[in-house]
Amino acid sequence: MIILPAIDLYKGGAVRLTRGDYSNLTVYDSDPVAVARRFRDAGAGYIHIVDLEGARSGEPACFDVISRIVGECGLDVEVGGGIRSAEVIEKYLGIGVKRVILGTAAATEPGFTRDMARLFGSAIAVGVDIKDGRVAIKGWTELADYEALEFCRITAESGVGTIICTDVSKDGMLGGTNIGLYRKIRAELPMKLIASGGVSTLNEVGTLARLGMDGVILGKALYTGGIDLAEAIKLAQTS
Repeated sequence: MIILPAIDLYKGGAVRLTRGDYSNLTVYDSDPVAVARRFRDAGAGYIHIVDLEGARSGEPACFDVISRIVGECGLDVEVGGGIRSAEVIEKYLGIGVKRVILGTAAATEPGFTRDMARLFGSAIAVGVDIKDGRVAIKGWTELADYEALEFCRITAESGVGTIICTDVSKDGMLGGTNIGLYRKIRAELPMKLIASGGVSTLNEVGTLARLGMDGVILGKALYTGGIDLAEAIKLAQTS
């Protein structure tokens, strides 16, 4: 299992939201590139980046910062937020991003997801963000007409090989992640599954590894010191 430390970008800074609420935002560092370097120096080989402005507006807003992280930090980067066209996907992949994450577009345009999976293969993942049992879109500000597992099945049928699943109610709360949700999806679908949202202890990291998760995204717990990144990486490799 891989560990993906997270950087959420908003107006140039590395921030974290609580339960996806843009009015409940904490800026942890004004230099996201420096944050990425610290993650790399702690042993990370991967990083998860979300353009929060892009997620809400539908237009990427942090391309320059993401380009610097890719170019300067030597990490395998996946990016989500505002990715709703083949042109944007090609732009990110062109600078060396390893994987792009479709969110709103995947929930509102199933044909688009199928086409992008056909064109770009394993470089495409889908973010399944769950709020009140349904799929959240547009920066978690609206709900689509899909239940979580239903949407996961549709995503699998579209040819996408990786799902990044976030329980929005857990995100940024440091109260534990939704183990039951991941166990259910893991049991029913053969896709690669990355868990995200609320992971707050090393014990949870070990539990998710034993469940067969392919990856875990760590966010607020890294910024507050609740989880040591180097220890989490070691645990994920040995559990």
